[in-house]
Amino acid sequence: MRNLLQEQLLKAGLAKKQQVDAAARAQARQRDGKAPVADKIDTDKLLAERAERDRALAAERNARAREQELRAQIKQIIETHQQKPAGEQPYRFIDAGKIKEILVGERQRQQLANGSLSIARHLDTYALLPQAAALMVRERGGEIVVDHSRATPAAQADADEEHYRRFVVPDDLMW
Repeated sequence: MRNLLQEQLLKAGLAKKQQVDAAARAQARQRDGKAPVADKIDTDKLLAERAERDRALAAERNARAREQELRAQIKQIIETHQQKPAGEQPYRFIDAGKIKEILVGERQRQQLANGSLSIARHLDTYALLPQAAALMVRERGGEIVVDHSRATPAAQADADEEHYRRFVVPDDLMW
């Protein structure tokens, strides 16, 4: 179907029948949604960008899911392995620059001192954990507030000195 302007241009001789037919085909393609080849290149580029964006979003979603999974594991470890504070003696420790305290018994105080018990932050409270559970929490990124089982830097330095005493350097060595 030709429109009125195309008929007038044909009658006046200003346009040829082939030009009118080409214009009609272009209008039909545009109406039907068929784009020329140049537009297909743009769609391929858009599809590639969309796929890349989808991959980035999926990676971010997977990272968040992994983080939530680790938090759930930490919560489960603490809830299953925590020991209830059994006593009336306050055990004071520093957390985030503030002095906190938890009530423990004499046996738990000894276990905290020798490193077989640790204190972990759990939600808004603190939990007493055996050393094995504290290690699992630390591996998953949980926060252990008090852990006396780890060697202090001074104790590590003493161990290093003891090791190097075995290797004697003579005093008369000439350089």
